[in-house]
Amino acid sequence: MQMKKKDKIKLLIIDDDPKVSWILTEGLPTGFDVVSARDGIEGIQMVSTEKPELILLDIKMPGMSGLEVLEKLNKLDTRPDVIMLSGHGETKNIVESIRLGAAEFINKPFDVKEVEIHINSVLEKGQLKQEVHNLKTELTSRRQYDQLIGDSEKMKQVKDIIEQVADSELTVLIRGESGTGKEIVARLLHSMSGRSEQPFTKVNCAAIPRDLLEAELFGYEKGAFTGAHKTKPGRFEVANKGSIFLDEIGDMPLELQSKLLQVLEQQEFVRVGGIHTIHVDVRIICATNRNLEDAIKRHSFRDDLFYRLNEITVFLPPLRDKKEDIQLLVNHFLERYNRLYQKDYPALSGETMDMLTHFSWPGNVRQLENLIKQIVVRGGENIHDLLSSGGATSVLTSDDGEGDEFDDSDDSSGSYSLKKRVSAAVARQEKQLIREVLSKTNWNRRKAAEKLEISYRSLLYKIKEYKLNASK
Repeated sequence: MQMKKKDKIKLLIIDDDPKVSWILTEGLPTGFDVVSARDGIEGIQMVSTEKPELILLDIKMPGMSGLEVLEKLNKLDTRPDVIMLSGHGETKNIVESIRLGAAEFINKPFDVKEVEIHINSVLEKGQLKQEVHNLKTELTSRRQYDQLIGDSEKMKQVKDIIEQVADSELTVLIRGESGTGKEIVARLLHSMSGRSEQPFTKVNCAAIPRDLLEAELFGYEKGAFTGAHKTKPGRFEVANKGSIFLDEIGDMPLELQSKLLQVLEQQEFVRVGGIHTIHVDVRIICATNRNLEDAIKRHSFRDDLFYRLNEITVFLPPLRDKKEDIQLLVNHFLERYNRLYQKDYPALSGETMDMLTHFSWPGNVRQLENLIKQIVVRGGENIHDLLSSGGATSVLTSDDGEGDEFDDSDDSSGSYSLKKRVSAAVARQEKQLIREVLSKTNWNRRKAAEKLEISYRSLLYKIKEYKLNASK
């Protein structure tokens, strides 16, 4: 493997003997840019300022020894390879240097040509390691990419956008109905970026009570509020150098949106109860199933935040708009759950596939996945029973209707079983009760969830399932 000769390779020499730096500066080819430090403290500082590709580090130095310097370098987020220099070829120093991660060990006195050979060897190994790392990262990304199933034209457009923007620093807003795969896209954007080795942190803004969301995102200082017995970093600090995925961003309280805007624009914030500004390097990815434009008109979402989040938008189509992908999704889920549950369920019948193709799938891909999981586990294709049982959804919607619940009126053909009639009756009662409680609480969903004695997340799902809104 040949090293590039057109770019100068920066070497940092940390050695208290000025002759070492002079010899190497004069003796190495012009392709090397040599900078030097006379002690360990100065050398550690120069790693940040000079950003060398390689360090030549003397073991015996006054004050901080080379081994101590190597230990401190190992605590940095990233550090270049290190070649140790020593006029004292003691076995214990060599062993300790290797244990601490030194790439090679050169005894003094040395020949400059010998040093050049060692330098090129270490640089070539580093380049090869980086290429292997890049290949592994790409393979991992491809495996995750396979989770985004679909060859329809709309899915091809989604994949094209992901490939174009994944390795950028642009903020991405993922839009689409519940169950369309927004989190999969967010994870893909992270795994295909230069931040893939750093944290990916998810926050569901709708699932965390509004009075706790600020502390969850930005952390808090000890004593900031009752129960804050110690300082706790927030999700943004945890995600530093990586990506943070803010799911259901449309549910973020208005008073927090200005603080998020500050992070987007300045990459800084203050913890709850704190006074010190904290700087972070985080890529922000957001998702919502809400109409943010309508939220802006209702003054529940800031327009300046919307425009800042909307640098790149990925629209995920609902399953009813990409029915040509249903067969691929069915095959994928059959394979996954056959393997997971150690089953051997065959391909679905043509009649079943025809039925699946004609549903409009209000729960989108997630609903289809739940259905296939049940088919594999239960070993049967009674689609009507599965859909009406509540496992996938208690609402069966076809292309011929508008998502109405099953009608429990008399059916002379006898096509409705008792199970279906009961299920439909329960669904109607549930919908009516939820509507009444929401009306009584003036559509305060958290209060409504408490009165109904269900989780806030479950209530959000049922509001979506029954297509409830404040105007009805």
